[in-house]
Amino acid sequence: MTHATADDYRWFEADFARLAEAYCITLVRGITPPEVLRILRAEVQGHSTGVVALDEHAYETAQVHEGTHGYLGVAPLHDWSVLVEPNGYIGTLDGVLSRLSVGRTAVSHYRNVNAVDHFDWFEDGKPKLHFEPLFAWDRGGSDPDCLVAAMREVGFATEEGAIDDLDVVTAATFALAERVTGIRLTPELLTTTEFIEGLAPIPRD
Repeated sequence: MTHATADDYRWFEADFARLAEAYCITLVRGITPPEVLRILRAEVQGHSTGVVALDEHAYETAQVHEGTHGYLGVAPLHDWSVLVEPNGYIGTLDGVLSRLSVGRTAVSHYRNVNAVDHFDWFEDGKPKLHFEPLFAWDRGGSDPDCLVAAMREVGFATEEGAIDDLDVVTAATFALAERVTGIRLTPELLTTTEFIEGLAPIPRD
């Protein structure tokens, strides 16, 4: 497990302000981007370099498909695939995470413009840990206390009834995802990575 903390990810909201307002990032181990797109039943739309271009394309597409489809980008990252959804939430859905994580690990974190947020860790089709980062003391899943020590170290308040500082929460969420996956996201990676773009129907199950 790495030693990432919120301080390692404070750049995200400063460098990618629009994406930081509403995003979903999902990391899935041992799967290729084309397989991710197949599971999501996504139609390939092209390619983009960096999340800023992906964000622009997602915004343009939302004008036509809002509420029925999500726009996303997926790229290989070591032995993982990273799925980025600007203003999207498909990666938060239990049915999607269950399918993506069969026989493997999936970690997802999400925030919208209303500061609604989620962190999910699935193993082999089942939820191991779920919580809302603003309320890190209220956790679910098959092993809800498995990361309590790491959560405190990255910057979360885990005492019952505590409400975390919104300025810290997003960065701490990125750090916790790194603690689970070993994958460090950087400004350079989010700027230079080539994504396969897809348009996926939003599941209703």
